[in-house]
Parts: sequence; structure tokens; C-alpha cells
Amino acid sequence: MEIIIQPDSQQASQVAARIVARTVREKPHAVIGLATGNTPLQLYRILVEMHREQGLDFSGVTCFNLDEYLGLPQAHPSSYHSYMWAHLFSLINVAKERIHIPDGLAQDIPASCRKYEQAIRSAGGIDVQVLGIGTNGHIGFNEPSSSLQSRTRIKTLTDETRRSNAAGFGSEAAVPTHVITMGLGTIMESRLCLLLAFGKKKARAVAQTVEGPVTAMVPGSVLQMHPRAILVLDREAASELKMAEYYSWVYEHKPGWQKY
Repeated sequence: MEIIIQPDSQQASQVAARIVARTVREKPHAVIGLATGNTPLQLYRILVEMHREQGLDFSGVTCFNLDEYLGLPQAHPSSYHSYMWAHLFSLINVAKERIHIPDGLAQDIPASCRKYEQAIRSAGGIDVQVLGIGTNGHIGFNEPSSSLQSRTRIKTLTDETRRSNAAGFGSEAAVPTHVITMGLGTIMESRLCLLLAFGKKKARAVAQTVEGPVTAMVPGSVLQMHPRAILVLDREAASELKMAEYYSWVYEHKPGWQKY
């Protein structure tokens, strides 16, 4: 697990964007897993700028989103379909047929989840999976107690998560109670897991993920077992890490060929 601590979320997002861009340039047909929420917004803005100003080409890239609310039509303003098209897909040259987002209106949810897993396998697996982390340590919508080997499935949201997402719906009561999410086992099969976390409210979850035990009660902690997980944090999100000074020293003294 590599920990990169930056002064603020903008500089952290710049590092994350360079990691994604390097992957796309080195592998034009890369498969990218994408997250939603407030955390990756700056990352997506920077990738759009790279596309417009540097010619970063997404025409061969395939995208898979982590999750979607159950019961929301794609056109709903709070759906993750709407989010992704507003903040990324409509602003870059990704092919529509290469975009995959779980179907929140699927009539047969288990079959739809199996189909999603098969689509990931058929695409060759995910090269870079962008992740955020919840205040309770969830990644994707894998809430505490999720199986560390879980696959894409329906999941019930905790009250804490629904409160955190209430702003997008106007009230906590309006937030759906169920989602479809990639499982932890699915996420862990990605070749690179790139987790972003910003702000003091994420500090406890980050500390538990990085320096605590591997446990289903902190789903993000499973990344300790991943062969290539990179966590890009701002100073506030890193503020409860006991070894923060060491992580910063390591990053500052990386050989030139390892830097982003």
C-alpha cells in the first residue's frame, strides 16, 4: 500500500489524474473503474482538461462504474448515470458503447449483477479502479460487515451513508435504501486500486484502513491485501495516520522513474 499525502485536495487530485493519464497513454484500451460522489470531482475536471489541452485520448478506453442506486431511472438527477455524464462522459471522447454502469432498474437483479461481472471479465479486467471512502470505511457501497470476497450485488445502505448522501436528494428520507455495487472481491481483482480521500471527516476511516487490522467492519482495510493500492490524501485526511511523516518521506525520496 502506497500512501501519498498532498497539501490539499487539488494537488492530490493532480497526482491521481497523472496516474490515470499515464495508464491511458501506456495502454490506449485501458479499462478504468470509476467512482462517484464529491471526492473524484476534481480528478474528473483535471482529466477533462487533459483531454482538451493535451489530447488525452479516451476513444479506446472502457469504463465500469462502481455502483448505482436501486430504483432510480438513468435520467434522475441524482442517479450515478446522470452524475457521470455531467462530470465526465459528455466532456471526453469515450465511446458510449464502452460505458458500463449498474442498472438500477433491473428486473432481475441477481442476473444483472452476474452480467456486470461477466462484462468486466470480457473486457480483460479493470486496470485502474478509482475509489473514495465513506466515513464508516466503506468502499464502493460495501458497508461494514461486507464479505471481503463479495461480488457485484444488491446492498442495503446504513443510516450513516444515507445521511452523508442526503444533500444530493434534498433530504435523508429521499435517499434510496438499496444500491447495486461492485463487491470487495471484484474491486480487489483490479490491477491498481487508486483511493482518494479528502477532509478531516475521512481521517478516522483512512487511519483504520491503512494502519488498523484487516476486517470486514472497515471494508477499505482489505486494500492492505492488494498488491498495488495507492491512497492519495490531503493533509486533513491523513491527520490521524501514526506514520504520516514516514509516508511523506518515502514519497519525496522515490526514484525518479517511480514518481507520478
